[in-house]
Amino acid sequence: MRRIALIIACMNVYLGAAMAEEVKAQPAYEVRVEKSVMVKMRDGISLSMDLHSPAGASGRLPTILLRTPYGKSRSSTEADLMRKSLVGRGYVVAIVDMRGRFESEGGPYKPGFGDRNDAYDTVTWIASQPWSNGRVATMGCSYLGDTQVVLATTRHPNHVAAVPMASTTGYLGYGRPWIAYDGGVFELAQTAGWFSGSGSEIVYGPPPWVNRQEWFRSDAAKLFRQTEQRDQIEYFSRIWELPIIDILNNSGAPPTDYENFVSNNPDGEYFQKLDWAKKSDRFDTPMLFVDSWYDYGPAETLDLWNLAQENSVTKKSRDNQFVIIAPTTHCEYSTADGSEHWVVGERDMGKAGLNFVDIQNRWYDHWLLDVDNGVTDMPKVQYFLMGKNEWRSSDVWPLANTNYRKFYLQSAGRANSRYGDGSLSLQMPGEQPADRFVYDPATPVPSLGGQTCCTGLDTGAGAYDQSKIEMRHDVLVYTSDVLEKGLEVTGPLQVVLYVSSSAKDTDFMAKLVDVYPDGRAFNVQEGALRMRYREAFSKQLRMKQGEVYEARIDLHATANYFGPGHRVRLEVSSSSFPRFDRNLNTGGNNYDESQWVVAENMVHHSAQYPSHLLLPVID
Repeated sequence: MRRIALIIACMNVYLGAAMAEEVKAQPAYEVRVEKSVMVKMRDGISLSMDLHSPAGASGRLPTILLRTPYGKSRSSTEADLMRKSLVGRGYVVAIVDMRGRFESEGGPYKPGFGDRNDAYDTVTWIASQPWSNGRVATMGCSYLGDTQVVLATTRHPNHVAAVPMASTTGYLGYGRPWIAYDGGVFELAQTAGWFSGSGSEIVYGPPPWVNRQEWFRSDAAKLFRQTEQRDQIEYFSRIWELPIIDILNNSGAPPTDYENFVSNNPDGEYFQKLDWAKKSDRFDTPMLFVDSWYDYGPAETLDLWNLAQENSVTKKSRDNQFVIIAPTTHCEYSTADGSEHWVVGERDMGKAGLNFVDIQNRWYDHWLLDVDNGVTDMPKVQYFLMGKNEWRSSDVWPLANTNYRKFYLQSAGRANSRYGDGSLSLQMPGEQPADRFVYDPATPVPSLGGQTCCTGLDTGAGAYDQSKIEMRHDVLVYTSDVLEKGLEVTGPLQVVLYVSSSAKDTDFMAKLVDVYPDGRAFNVQEGALRMRYREAFSKQLRMKQGEVYEARIDLHATANYFGPGHRVRLEVSSSSFPRFDRNLNTGGNNYDESQWVVAENMVHHSAQYPSHLLLPVID
């Protein structure tokens, strides 16, 4: 079932990070489990924690903490092996249900509410226990990664190390709250999918007069279902329905915070008040960030890595921020021991080649047990260069030898589809006719792969051949000449378009594509812009027919080698559905509308309007 797969991806996938190590050596200790320990927060709410401890260990012990919304009691082979391995190494593993989730009090559950105080109080409780040596590290991927970043903002003195994986839902990047928006365009499939499968505000438990700790330890609790058993993909049967604010309700989902996420401004007050990390926060925890090029937030992870250095309050913290970017989709790297052969979507990435399991274990041993194992001597930045299929390193991001190069869009006005005359050139265009296409929200360009998670779709994330999509006339295609020499593109990406529309508001999408010699066209990175936000998310601008506007589309970041014989390609359209919601072109709220307008959209490219793709070329 897809919901089971989601839970594994968002919680238990990280739990297998010690599996390879477990095969090599038997643990020194057996596991002793103390279930459902109720830990009181400062406001009187109690959170439920399971403690997995090394039986027979003497002295005070360090702790690895995981805070989860997915249910601490969920079992899997990966989870059991992780706990056994880490406990066998001498760690206490503490897993706690977040506020309003499963065994913990404090509902209704809403993402981002109360996280800082709860995280701080949880570490304080652990550090004060007679079995604790006062050192607490954190681990986990996805939501369990973002809880680590949120905790790090509190600068708890006992939080000595973190490994935040795919953690950017815990960072409020500009216009990217919870990575639910891109350029003001709502990430529909990802956000609806997550709330559909995991976002229920309703969690059932014993009545208030019953002792929760005793009840959850009882045999009766094992048979008790706390949340509705719901497949993540169940939202998808309603994905075409309008208005999109009603999609989850119409699919039979329990109450969630989806409606607030879809209806609020991406940089507005609702998101600003939530407990996510912000640019103003300070840090004092050594962190090893991990992410991947086909996940939803590698650019934001790299921003976070820079921010953690710039805003560290101590030299120890500033000098011990590291980041690793793999080529995979969501959290798939977390069990890698270097022997895997990675195929991401349909694109062969070769052998993994990096033993992440060993790096993570050595990270914890260094900061929790004072083991001098050289882990902090590794490069500050390690990234997988796709196309070359090898690991590269740097001490800075963007790379010091970055040469930003403009690839100008050109055509004779017929760039529609890959059979058109669109091209990319290093030469500034002269006077050329604009390219135009019809965007009809009733027949949007279909999404295929990309940088997402949690959609429930088999092809929701990763690299796939875009050739069929490029046959559509509502997709403009601009392609470079065949490369005689390879081209490394590593760093932040941007597309600058000069556009006009018959509609009051519309979207523009841009997709960077690597065209192989055999014609396969793999998506590398993409981005979107809702034109009403072209100047700022605080503005709600409209377009006037006949006027030309500049549209700057953030393509986030990548590391891709376009080899000899390959071509660089840029796709431009006004939709990518169901990854993004469809702009209905009315100029209205969009999320609560059911009627749409067909738009004629234009991309201008000339000396006056030099539309271009800006690539970070590594010389």
